[in-house]
Amino acid sequence: MLPKPPPREGSLGFLYLPPFRVQGVSVAGETTTVGIPELDVVFDLGECPRAMLPAKFAAISHGHMDHIGGLAYFCSQRRFQGMGDATIVCDARIEGAVRQMMAGFVELERQETPYKVIPLDHDQQIEIKNNTFLRAFHTEHTCPSVGYTIVERRSKLKTEFLELPQEKLRELKDRGVEITRTLEIPIIAYLGDTAPGPYLIRDDVRKAQIVISECTFFEPDHRERAKIGMHMHVADVAEWVRVLECQSLVLIHVSRRTNLQYARKRLIESVGAERAESIHFLMDHRNNRERYDNQARVAEGAAH
Repeated sequence: MLPKPPPREGSLGFLYLPPFRVQGVSVAGETTTVGIPELDVVFDLGECPRAMLPAKFAAISHGHMDHIGGLAYFCSQRRFQGMGDATIVCDARIEGAVRQMMAGFVELERQETPYKVIPLDHDQQIEIKNNTFLRAFHTEHTCPSVGYTIVERRSKLKTEFLELPQEKLRELKDRGVEITRTLEIPIIAYLGDTAPGPYLIRDDVRKAQIVISECTFFEPDHRERAKIGMHMHVADVAEWVRVLECQSLVLIHVSRRTNLQYARKRLIESVGAERAESIHFLMDHRNNRERYDNQARVAEGAAH
C-alpha cells in the first residue's frame, strides 16, 4: 500500500473590506501573521508567506514564537528579493530580546541582514505613510504585549470659517490665524493576543473602521481557560461589540480544535444574527470566498 502524501498547507485567509485587503493565516498556538497591503504593514510573523514580503513595516505584538518565528526570514527574504531593508516595530520592552534573536542568526549564517528596529512605548507612534500613523498601546497577555492602531490625520476647516470666501481665508492664513483643525480617523485596530481590558474601548480601537482581534475560545465552559491563558472568549467579544463602532470585526487565532461552523454558530448565539453579519473569521475560507465572489459580481455589474 502506498503511503499517504503529506497534508496540503492551507491557503491564506483573505477578506476584501473596502478599501483594504486583510490577508494572512492565524491558528491559535501555531502561527499568526496578518497583512494590510494597502498600508504596507504586516502584523506579527509567526511564519512568512510570500504575500507578506512587500510590507515595509512588521509590527510585532509580543514575543511568543507563533507570532515572531518568521521575523528573521522576513528580513532576510526582503533583502534577497531586492525589496529593501525591513523595519521592525515592537514593544519597547522586548526590543533587546528582538535584537538578540536577530544577532543569533548573524552568528549562524555568518552574514548580516540589515534591518531597522523601532521600539514604541505605550501610546507612541510613527508615521508609515503621509499623514498615516502606526500607534502602539499596552495590552495584557502572559508576556509583554501591545496592540496597534493605524490612524489617519485629516485637516478640516474650522466651523466658524466655513462660509468665508477663499480670498478671506487666504488673508486670515497670511495673518497667522489657524483656520483648520486636525481630525484623527482610526482605520485599523489590531489587538494581538490579549485578555479583555480597558484598551478594548480606547477611542482609536472602538471607532476603527476595521478591528482585528483574537477570539481563541468558543465553548461555554472554556471561559476559565481563556482567563488563565489571557485570551479572548466569544462571550468577551459579545460584551465588546455593544460599544464597537467598526464597519468590520475580523476574528483570528481560533484553535485548530474548534470547528469554524461551530464557532460561527456560537458567535450568532452570543451577538445575534444581525450583528454577526459584520463579523468575519479570517480563516473561514469557504464563506470568505463566497463573499468575495459576490463582491466581484457586483463590481462586474456596476462596470456594465
